[in-house]
Amino acid sequence: MNDKITIAISKGRILADTLPVLEKMGMAPLEDLDTTRKLLIDTEHPQVRVVVVRATDVPTYVQYGAADLGIAGKDVLMESGSESLYELMDLDICKCKLMVAGYKEPKHGARRMRVATKYVHVAQEYFAQQGKQVEIIKLYGSMELAPMTDLADIIVDLVDTGNTLRANGLEPLEHIADISSRLVANKASMKVKFDTMQTVVEQFRQHLTA
Repeated sequence: MNDKITIAISKGRILADTLPVLEKMGMAPLEDLDTTRKLLIDTEHPQVRVVVVRATDVPTYVQYGAADLGIAGKDVLMESGSESLYELMDLDICKCKLMVAGYKEPKHGARRMRVATKYVHVAQEYFAQQGKQVEIIKLYGSMELAPMTDLADIIVDLVDTGNTLRANGLEPLEHIADISSRLVANKASMKVKFDTMQTVVEQFRQHLTA
């Protein structure tokens, strides 16, 4: 039985913060991720390989078994719905907050409040729990522009330092969730490849507690 496991990792900041962790665990990629054209990349560990994909694709790869483990932000897991995955641990990296932000006193008049965000499902659930009816406008970037151009009244987005908000005359208004990177697993892989999966997961755990 092939018990080699694949770890799907989000591109960008999560990848940059995860690579030093993998190196300390003896799982550094054998290719330069900035230059290689390979998609499935072997690591120093003979039973572990990695695949680097878009953040929003990590839960999908893990859910369908194309990857056995995944590293993704809690925001992505909340938006995609991670009930079909095992969320094994908080890796305590890439920490920020998911916030409602906008002008101090948003003015939407008689019309329904407009919310610009790429976190459509999270925003819908959040405002529904508050009993508020809002219009969700899906955007993929430059969220701060939405209130500035009257496209939307408020935004739901990740906030790190808040400097970008303040530079554009906006501010955090409501806290939705604390965000950090999580290690998730495919449920079938946890059974079929139990020994290898447990070994790798335990190495992550030992690194976090070191």
